Amino acid sequence: MAERLDRAQGLGGNRAGARRRLGGALWRRPRLKGASLLSPPVLAFVLVYVAALVALFVSSLWTVDSFTGLTIHSWTLDNFRELWHGAAYHTVAVRTILIAAAVTVTDAIIAFPFAYFMARLAGPRLRAVLFVLVLLPLWASYLARVYAWQLILNSDGLLNWSLGKLGLPAANLAYTNTAMWIVFSYIWLPFMILPVYAALERIPHSYIEASRDLGAKSGRTLRSVILPLALPGIVAGSIFTFSLTLGDYITPVLVGGTSSQFIGNVVYDSVNGAGNLPFGAAFAVVPVLVMGAYLLVARRLGAFEAL
Repeated sequence: MAERLDRAQGLGGNRAGARRRLGGALWRRPRLKGASLLSPPVLAFVLVYVAALVALFVSSLWTVDSFTGLTIHSWTLDNFRELWHGAAYHTVAVRTILIAAAVTVTDAIIAFPFAYFMARLAGPRLRAVLFVLVLLPLWASYLARVYAWQLILNSDGLLNWSLGKLGLPAANLAYTNTAMWIVFSYIWLPFMILPVYAALERIPHSYIEASRDLGAKSGRTLRSVILPLALPGIVAGSIFTFSLTLGDYITPVLVGGTSSQFIGNVVYDSVNGAGNLPFGAAFAVVPVLVMGAYLLVARRLGAFEAL
């Protein structure tokens, strides 16, 4: 019995010593410690996200036999040539990118004064109330919010009814690009407000006081101090608004109509309607490349520091 106890104590001591030696090695090598902590999520990221992108790109190089409808697993650039020479696809891609950019600019213009008031002027209680108001729309279903705007913008909806009561002509915004711009701007606005608020909150008040002490007026302080320091937050918010609009395909169907197709709608129709998965994958590569270029620009502007 005593021998067993001694043996168990010896094993426990060896394990404790091994843990101490491992902890000491990680403490002396911070990079090794960081690698051990990051390797599981990085591995999951590679297996799930990067592998999906690789599969998407490989699929875009295949074709579909026009007679049998079967996928031909031979690499070719025919899908990209069709996209390059197809004027209709150019129109869809340009419409998607321009509306995404318009939504981003609109949300930035609306979000900045609201976030500035929250970060620099509002008291703690009022700030909490404003936070709830910003996050409250996110608690509702995405489809419920889109359908609500559909009811507002329809020909017999709330907007035209209100204009009629005021003696004004009907706006007739239903199923137009303008309707999509309004709905997207509303839906993604919280994703712009929060990063801008975080960037404005981190600005030391001493910087603003120093600007005033040097004789700068409010407009000059805003241009020379606040906006440059808040720019990473604005760009960080634009990553969300731009990418979310770029990849959406539900709102264009419900609010924009058939004449306002996005890239996502063409991809959906190609895969589920025409059964042409390779062409849909090729068109899906376009927003991936656009977002890749956008993220490179955002990284140069320091947006990732505000996320």
